[in-house]
Amino acid sequence: MSSENQKKSRLHPRNKNKNKYDLKALTKISRDLKSFIQPNKYGMESIDFSDARAVKSLNTAILNHYYGIKFWDFPAQNLTPPIPGRADYIHHIADLLAEGNSGTTPQGDQITCLDIGVGASCIYPIIGVIEYGWNFIGADVDPKSIASSENIIKENPSLKGKIECRLQTNPKNIFFGIMEKDEKIDITICNPPFHSSKEEALKGTRRKVKNLTGKNTKSPQLNFAGVSNELIFKGGEYVFIHNMIKESKAFAKNVTWFTTLVSKQSNLKGLHNALIKVGAKEVKEIPMGTGNKITRVLAWRY
Repeated sequence: MSSENQKKSRLHPRNKNKNKYDLKALTKISRDLKSFIQPNKYGMESIDFSDARAVKSLNTAILNHYYGIKFWDFPAQNLTPPIPGRADYIHHIADLLAEGNSGTTPQGDQITCLDIGVGASCIYPIIGVIEYGWNFIGADVDPKSIASSENIIKENPSLKGKIECRLQTNPKNIFFGIMEKDEKIDITICNPPFHSSKEEALKGTRRKVKNLTGKNTKSPQLNFAGVSNELIFKGGEYVFIHNMIKESKAFAKNVTWFTTLVSKQSNLKGLHNALIKVGAKEVKEIPMGTGNKITRVLAWRY
């Protein structure tokens, strides 16, 4: 079995991309993608995943073909999210919500999801709206990212009226300044900034490029990198999530479930301790993984 097939087989059963990419169908939709197709080390048709343009072209075609999203564009310096992995998070939180709904996945306007760090690509709300018809609030500290997401929503009729973008004017806050006092949110999601500094981000990118291509690169093209607030936060993922946990206490009556991705397993012990301190009544860890990357959803409620 090729590594790509192994990667796919670990995706959620409802993931539209749990099987190998249908490159023939995708290149029919996107002529641009055709120019990036080349044999991988197994001799199978693929793309160079260390090439930012190829990655964006592939994911744009996936959104068009599988999700009916005809317009998906954002500034080149922003993160290009890999659709299958992003979809997995949405499917796993749908399962979490189903547990409190007699095992039935809730659909439509009855669910409102808050995405902390919606980014320029609006990716989690897009997938949640198309898959389940939920309503979304997308929050971000970057006005350009908010404008980009709003443009994507405007250009896709299926998203109109389903996603509201809100600017976080205080970068120290997460929920304060975004949620209104009496607002009810069913679930919050977050893909937190992973690195604690630019140097750490570059080191991670060099490692990623080497894994993908076998090449050592001093100044790699940051195909997954994006602008600094998407990837970098002082203290990294641990401090960001720690702050989120502390703030969540103030919104215990507003939100049914708080969730976030946690990439580093070594962070979990400290985060569980923080959740005990704030008095979370229930905490869940939901494993997720594609290829060599193992991550998990940390969920808590009061």
